[in-house]
Amino acid sequence: MKDIRSYDINELIEEFKNELGLPAFRAKQVYKWLSAGVDSFDEMTNISKDLRNNLSNIYYISVANIEKKLVSVYDKTVKYLFSFNDGDMIESVVMNYHHGYTICISTQVGCKMGCSFCATGQSGFLRDLKPSEMLAQIHSAQKDLGIRISNIVLMGMGEPLDNYDNVIKFLKLVSSEDNINIGMRHISLSTCGLVDKIYKLEEENFQLTLSISLHAPNDEIRSRTMPVNKRYNISELLTACRHYAKTTGRRISFEYAMIEGVNDSDECAKELAKKLKGMLCHVNLIPVNSVKGTGYKKSSVERQQAFIKILGRYGITATVRRTLGSDINASCGQLKARVEEEISLKKSKDIH
Repeated sequence: MKDIRSYDINELIEEFKNELGLPAFRAKQVYKWLSAGVDSFDEMTNISKDLRNNLSNIYYISVANIEKKLVSVYDKTVKYLFSFNDGDMIESVVMNYHHGYTICISTQVGCKMGCSFCATGQSGFLRDLKPSEMLAQIHSAQKDLGIRISNIVLMGMGEPLDNYDNVIKFLKLVSSEDNINIGMRHISLSTCGLVDKIYKLEEENFQLTLSISLHAPNDEIRSRTMPVNKRYNISELLTACRHYAKTTGRRISFEYAMIEGVNDSDECAKELAKKLKGMLCHVNLIPVNSVKGTGYKKSSVERQQAFIKILGRYGITATVRRTLGSDINASCGQLKARVEEEISLKKSKDIH
């Protein structure tokens, strides 16, 4: 069956014309329903029952089913465990800021990158998500919460640039006036540093925010915590970032997980500042999450502030990212791992 939610409006018009012999206005009717977030063809009330039945025999609508939902008592951050049509599960998080609702979506089921501080990286990789499955996360959250999401962060499970073609198609769909219509300037894409894909993304000239998961000031530390650094070292990565910022005119956002005793020293701050000096960028310091099995601890508040001061002396702006949903482990990968562990234990008990 065909994945109808991954079509753009022009593709659907052509599809309906060539495959079904239907006029353009029919495709536009169906597309409007899909863009509104319907879960089935039966909800398309201005289309005949015969056509709805015909469509359901040829196409499927990707749906993000809510398997588990956690709501923070502190700040109302909502964490979802979604399952798709095939049963695969991912996580999404909805955060409420003063400027509106932001959703952090997943782009893959699992991840290949293997970063040592990341719960998703420990779970391995299953598959890429389709554009429709990325859209479905937004539709499902909006419907469940009765809200309009205004900002998107591609920073959930998976490496977006490792799923390049599907992610690019998603970005074009979600920002289209015919679809959810969230502008590129309200979208952030986070990558661990796939340099070849950064140059490729630069050619798209999207006005989104590119976030780089840097997390270290040198190759020795970064290679220890992020295997991708053995493929593309910091020098290659920062060269690509400078080129990207210059070409697009967009400020690069560097994500830096503060890990006590690993990458949070004054020397690390100075080394990082010297490497970023002169670039159009901002540094987001992130107190590292406590992930089972890593032994990592977040840096103290005093250490974070000292780090910021040193960066500031070199003209690098930095802030500590506000922690939302701390009581529900809002960082992606942890809820899925916990649920899968519970399922595994239940199966083991059933067997014995």
